[in-house]
Amino acid sequence: MNPTRRTGGPGTRRRRVAVAATALAGALAGVLALSGFNQQLREIDPPGSGTTSEVAGTDIVGIRTFTPPEGLVVDADLEYGVRDDGTLLTLDVCSPAAPVADDAVADGAAEPDAHASTSLPAVVSIHGGSWQRGDKANADWRNVCLWLASEGFVAVSVNYRLVPDAIFPAALDDVALAVEWLRDPEQLERFGVDPARIGAFGGSAGGQLAALLGTTGEGPLDEGSRVAAVAELSGPVGLVSDELAADAASVWLRSIVGAYLGCEPDANEADCPQAAEAAPATHADASDPPFFIGHAEDEIVPLGQSQRFADGLAGAGVPVEFAVVPGGEHSIGILDEALRARVAAFLHAQLG
Repeated sequence: MNPTRRTGGPGTRRRRVAVAATALAGALAGVLALSGFNQQLREIDPPGSGTTSEVAGTDIVGIRTFTPPEGLVVDADLEYGVRDDGTLLTLDVCSPAAPVADDAVADGAAEPDAHASTSLPAVVSIHGGSWQRGDKANADWRNVCLWLASEGFVAVSVNYRLVPDAIFPAALDDVALAVEWLRDPEQLERFGVDPARIGAFGGSAGGQLAALLGTTGEGPLDEGSRVAAVAELSGPVGLVSDELAADAASVWLRSIVGAYLGCEPDANEADCPQAAEAAPATHADASDPPFFIGHAEDEIVPLGQSQRFADGLAGAGVPVEFAVVPGGEHSIGILDEALRARVAAFLHAQLG
């Protein structure tokens, strides 16, 4: 068992900062050819645009091609914790439409109980935004929440503390707390969730957090912040200096990583130990849950990030499905009908 893992009990985690240098060097050598064209200098959206979504512009792409069906239920702005500095942590829960029994229809019952279903799988949804912006309920991530609910999952869309007010590991601690909140008996009964069938989904910075949630967990699948499956899109998961160099990482990527870590990502390990600690592959071992990783061929986060991570998971004995899609869209901007079908199939297979 990896000694750096987040254990099943609330709020506990032991850490290490060492990276397996030999394995990393091999992975870097294997993906240098993939990284040469990933030298984007553009930002995801223009400075001062005020957007809360990491999907650039107004094009109808990715998750924006999803139209929610009627009957889904949203419980918005539920409090799941308060931090020492007074920060109130909130989340939204999107629930599947409750089936109406035939005899109830015959008797004229028109208002099914939205939370009557029992033993449902759940997915914690983690928004992106460079770890410094974004929101659980912006139009794109609300659509993610509704899409997951339409697939039969109880979707829990989480807000977490953002840079610069909070740096690593604050956001990870928050999303882990959201999983623990969902496992509270009161919430399990309220939303009809099976505590052993909780997964995580994230995009961009949220993808990194979902991945880290998956690889730092240990213990029984129905306790603490443990998750049983992870699906992440376009996550900046390689944060150590060698990986950023291998990707010819843009000034933009280096700057957001530095702000998230609270140290310069190009510094040596002794000066920025957070870089290794925040890299999901640092913690990977065979006890980790299955992963789905999606990435576009030529997007703002270099493809080599996901390729190395997928290789590292597979090398550690973790089941992983890696999907590379054409084009340059980012995060849930690649979550079109075809990729939604693949992600949903993966989550159903792992969560039942």
